Amino acid sequence: MVSFEVDEVLFRTYVFYTAVLVLKVLAMAPLTAKQRFAKMVFANPEDAKMNSKSKVKYDDADVERVRRAHLNDLENIPLFIIVCFGYLLTSPNVYLATNLIRLFVASRIIHTIVYAVVVLPQPARGLSWFAGFATTIYMAVQVILSFV
Repeated sequence: MVSFEVDEVLFRTYVFYTAVLVLKVLAMAPLTAKQRFAKMVFANPEDAKMNSKSKVKYDDADVERVRRAHLNDLENIPLFIIVCFGYLLTSPNVYLATNLIRLFVASRIIHTIVYAVVVLPQPARGLSWFAGFATTIYMAVQVILSFV
């Protein structure tokens, strides 16, 4: 029999911010659509037929920027959600864990803003990405160390 003990406040924090991350990922689809409609470029001929000014284009820089931000979320957020759950099972310091979760969520939101909404020059995107990446690495290492 295995028992899991997680601080209730910390678990509630995890669940809340996981929901925020899910909504953030889901928001990327309408953001992509908004960019497609603004530029009148679509990936499918049937979508382009909606307006005579529309065209099929697979390499619009602005649309692809949003799509890459979305893909970056899909590469980072699910892994964080999984490893963060494992991290919660290591009985971490509640203050530290809460702030690491908040840091990750903030870094992902900032990453999208500076990459796809209000494009800022580097190192804004790189720093925001790294903050989330480092948080995930830290939590993963703590999970591994808890088994050593």
